[in-house]
Amino acid sequence: MTIGALRAGVAPPAVAPTAADAAAQLTTVEASDVTVVAGSARLTVRFTAEDAELARQIGEHVAAATDAVAQVAEWKLTERVGARWYRR
Repeated sequence: MTIGALRAGVAPPAVAPTAADAAAQLTTVEASDVTVVAGSARLTVRFTAEDAELARQIGEHVAAATDAVAQVAEWKLTERVGARWYRR
């Protein structure tokens, strides 16, 4: 997810745990990370899912929960197959 402005009263360290906790409500979270790419905050939550449809639903849930604490400018879902990542 590309993260924009924080919602009123939200501290920056609260954003990543909010996203990871949202995913953990539905599945196993493997990792989460925040990086800055081209001046924009990028939040990654890596999780497991049985199929692409379930992964999409989890991704939507995570994006909505995150949007409650910070503006989600964009989000995308990727899938790892072997050593490569594919956008879904």
